[in-house]
Amino acid sequence: VGYITADTLAKTLQPQGHVALYLSFDTDRDVLRADSAPVLDEVVKLLRANTSLQLNVEGHTDNVGDAAHNQTLSTERAKAVVAALTAKQIDAGRLRAAGFGATRPVSDNDSEAGRAKNRRVELVRR
Repeated sequence: VGYITADTLAKTLQPQGHVALYLSFDTDRDVLRADSAPVLDEVVKLLRANTSLQLNVEGHTDNVGDAAHNQTLSTERAKAVVAALTAKQIDAGRLRAAGFGATRPVSDNDSEAGRAKNRRVELVRR
């Protein structure tokens, strides 16, 4: 999990409209690992500082395994992020979860490094 600050999130969201989060989940599950907490805390800070900000929370996977399973997994992981944020008193109406499986890669799936980049959750300003 790479550490990112609320300020960096805001500066990336403003011009680009989206930012990738590389959160840790249990393998092949939608359970967030404890080392993802600092990143989620920064997302909470961002949302508290920008009370009109609404986000789509988009889950993505690599292309390993069954496409239908990856689609479901990406959706469930996005929902897990939304649940983690709402547990910290962020209004659920500001967040929408969606999963895209392996359909929107940002890197190749031919190497572990490429697959790792594709396994992400993106925050997309709406």
